[in-house]
Amino acid sequence: MWISLKAIKYLVETEALRDVEVIVNPKKARGKEIIQLETAAGAAIQFFNNAKGINVPRSRFLPVKSTSDLFVVQSNLYQLQNGYLTLDPKRPYPTIPTVTLGDCFKNVSDYNSRLMGIPNLLELDQLTVSGDVTFGCGVTLKGNVTIVVNQGCRIDIPDGAVIENKVISGNLRILEH
Repeated sequence: MWISLKAIKYLVETEALRDVEVIVNPKKARGKEIIQLETAAGAAIQFFNNAKGINVPRSRFLPVKSTSDLFVVQSNLYQLQNGYLTLDPKRPYPTIPTVTLGDCFKNVSDYNSRLMGIPNLLELDQLTVSGDVTFGCGVTLKGNVTIVVNQGCRIDIPDGAVIENKVISGNLRILEH
């Protein structure tokens, strides 16, 4: 979205946006039931004079609604060429891997604290991570990888690790690789 900051300032000062529909969104945050009040940005378009919509091809953007999406977008799967996101030609498959990061990665600050670097995903098909896991620098994930940590335990993936078609579970702290 491109929006004129002067137009927003005017709408806020004149309280014109108070009529935008509020969406009640029940959620759970840190184990507590909460109600998030939000508005759809697109619903405010009616308040802007001469507003226009354009279609942007999917190749120009990738939706990031979760840290699992962020993990994929930040990886080496994509290249930006002439304003278009394209799959790295070195990826042997034309599809995007399925990535599911558990609750320990849900908040961006927790996500960032668990990644010393984004792993190489060029040959990854599927990744599932559940529990207290950290990734070192230069990690490579290939094929189908599942990492499940026992309650109260932790798994640290060391710098430079290559994990291919493995299920890792329990408690594992490797200091050297």
